[in-house]
Parts: sequence; structure tokens; C-alpha cells
Amino acid sequence: MARYFRSLAFRLVAGAAVLVAAGLLVGSYALSILFHDYVERGFDARLGIMLESLIAQTDIGDNGEVGPPKALGDPRFEQPYSGWYWQIATKDGPVLRSRSLWDEVLSPKDVTAAAALRTFETTGPERQHLRVLTRSVTYPESPEPYFMSIAGDTAEIDQETGRFNRTVAWALAALGLMLVAAVFVQVRFGIQPLRRIPRALAEIRTGRADRLEGIFSAEVEPLAEEINALLDHNRAVVERARTHVGNLAHALKTPLAVLTNEAAAKGGPSTAAVRRQAEIMRRHVDHHLARARTAARAGVLGARTPVVPVIDDLKRTLDAIHRDRAVAVAIESARGAAFRGERQDLEEMLGNLMDNAYKWARAQVRILVAVRDERLVVQVEDDGPGLTAEERDAVAQRGVRFDEAVPGSGLGLAIVRDVAELYSGGLALEESKLGGLSAVLTLPAAPSG
Repeated sequence: MARYFRSLAFRLVAGAAVLVAAGLLVGSYALSILFHDYVERGFDARLGIMLESLIAQTDIGDNGEVGPPKALGDPRFEQPYSGWYWQIATKDGPVLRSRSLWDEVLSPKDVTAAAALRTFETTGPERQHLRVLTRSVTYPESPEPYFMSIAGDTAEIDQETGRFNRTVAWALAALGLMLVAAVFVQVRFGIQPLRRIPRALAEIRTGRADRLEGIFSAEVEPLAEEINALLDHNRAVVERARTHVGNLAHALKTPLAVLTNEAAAKGGPSTAAVRRQAEIMRRHVDHHLARARTAARAGVLGARTPVVPVIDDLKRTLDAIHRDRAVAVAIESARGAAFRGERQDLEEMLGNLMDNAYKWARAQVRILVAVRDERLVVQVEDDGPGLTAEERDAVAQRGVRFDEAVPGSGLGLAIVRDVAELYSGGLALEESKLGGLSAVLTLPAAPSG
């Protein structure tokens, strides 16, 4: 989950969602204000029409007193506390008022304030919030002006605004979800070329490809070109290392061979000592050159070696070398088992293990290949005399041998162990079910196919 939160896609979608939400909130607030203003102006217009009707329907007598206005055409003025009221007042107080006001009056102080036409808000009967429109009217028959007032409950404005706000909220929420979904689809589509990079690198790492192949977007193409250039440079460095190691091997082995031949030709008491020391030097040269070659190849991307073909090739070679011993070899392998590394290194490790098994086996050698949890496990066992626990601990040390009658340098298992460790693997020596020694080699496995 933490990895998902750190992803580029999540950051882009989350950032877009925050901006969309902020924009929609600001937009919804602005729309609510505008609609409330629109409804309020419409409400004031209705109050103005009713006020003109009140003035037109009101008569004044010869004595200067006003009479009750004729019907205004709205039954709410007849219903007590309906929220719609009219009132006629002088500066001394109300003169006439609608039946709906019952025993209440509109605020005389506000109604009679000096102004030809004014709008104000006040609290009416039953704590209603009223919006009042007042106009002063002067008749020829009366020296004092009359203040005509129409009041309406603003709950109607609030109700209409509330309905509008709810509708806008649902609409903008749906719009916001659609916008975020569109951003999500756009981001997923936009970063698709970036997702191809890890897949292409995995193909290289597992040996299915040796370069980033395909057409990339203009933004990603420079990255792909740089990675391919880095891979080419890595291969060139490894190839140069191999060449240098080969040249070093030739440069060292040739003088050692000349030294050994010269000592053998001249004879003398020191000949055996010279030959023995030269052989020790040759063994160490072989061991360290093998480590150098493996170290140069172990980190190379794209190396993949099927195991069974290597075992078959080594078996044919060893069958020919040990043809006089008639050793029976059984091979059992998981389908598609492959080593994530160089074939030459696998040949060197399996060659040493199989050669030891051929040398010590009485009549039977068994090779088992399995893949467990992305690890390649190769078990080479024989029916020979085997080794004790103490001997198994010591035999993997460089140059240790327990039988000088059997040819060998004593470096085979040490080389296998060192090469396996360079690949983050290992070598374990156990007692075989066949009665002899079981060598279990663990290495990184490459995906099958």
C-alpha cells in the first residue's frame, strides 16, 4: 500500500482530485450566492407588485382618513400568521393592517423611517423572518403621508435556495467523480510507456531479451536509449574483462609450463620440489582466474542458461573419459529449469561436481534438478564411499584432498563454492541416499520459457 501511495499515478490522480474538489466547491458556493441573489430579486419584484396593488386598491375619504383596501387577490393576506402581510401606518402608528397580522404590527420605527421607498428585514409574528417593502404615499386630502408596507416570509427564499443547493451538490459531485475518473484513465494511458520499461527490463534480466525493444513515446525514448547504451557498455566491459583474463591466463601458464619442463629436463634433487611448487602455482592461477571471470559475468543482465543441455553435454564428455568404469547416470529435472547466469560458469560448477561423482561412484550417479522459490537446486549424488561429517566440513576448503590415488587438484569443490557465492548461491555437502556423497548446489533460477 505504501508503494502505491508513492507511485506517480497516485500523485497525479490525487493532485487532480484535490484541485477538482476545490474548484467545484468554489463553483458551488458562487452558484449558490448567484441563485440566492436571483431569487431574492424575484421576491422583491413580487413585493413591489403587491405594494402597487395595495396603493391602487386603497381609498381615502374626504376627511383625510384611508379606508380598507379592496381584495388584493391573495388569500394568504386573510390567513393568520401566513407569512404575508400588509399594513398602512402614519407616523403615529398603524392605521390598518391585514387580517393575517391578527393582533401583531410591523415595526413602526422601521416602517415610518424617512424614505420614499425602502426595503428592510425584520422579525414578524411567531419569529418569522420578514422582508418588508415600504413606500410613503401623500394624498391631497391628507396633510400627513401614509406608509404603505408589504411583508413576506423569507423562508420561501431559503427553501428555493436549499433545493437548488442540493441539486447543484449532487450534480457537481457526479461531475467531480466523472472528472476524477477521466483523469485516472488519462493518467493510466499517459504513463503506459513508463510501465513498459520495468517489463522490458525484466525481459532482459531473465534472459528473454538483450535490449529494450519497441517504440516508446517521445518523453520516454531518451531514457530507453540511455539504458540500451548502458547495456551495450556493460557488455563491452565484460568482454574486455574476459579478454584480459584470457591473456593473463596465457601469460602465466606458459612460463609455468616452461619452468616445469626445464626442471624435468635438467633433473637433480630439486626437480620434484620445483614441479610440485609449479603445480601449486598453476592451481592457484586457475582458481583465481575462474573467480575473476565469474565476477565479471555474475552481474550481467540477461544471462540465462537451460540446465539439462549443460548436464547432457557434460555427461557425454565424462562418459567418454570414464568409459572403462561403466557408471550409470540418472537425470531427473523440473521442466524448463534454467540458471540465471552464464553457461560457462554453470559448466564449471556442474563439471566439477559431476567429475567428482564419476571418480568416486561405484556404479551409480544421480542428478536431480528442481526449482523452489525462484532458486535453482541441483543435487549430484553417488554411491561411493562418501565422507564423514568432519570430512565434509573440511573438503570444501581450497586444496584439501583425502585420497591422493584419485587424480585431481583439490580445488574443484572450492571453485564450485566460490563461483556459487558470486551468484548469491551456495554449496552444501550431505550424505547421499545412495550411500555416498550428495552435493547440493543452490543458484538463482531464471523464469522458464
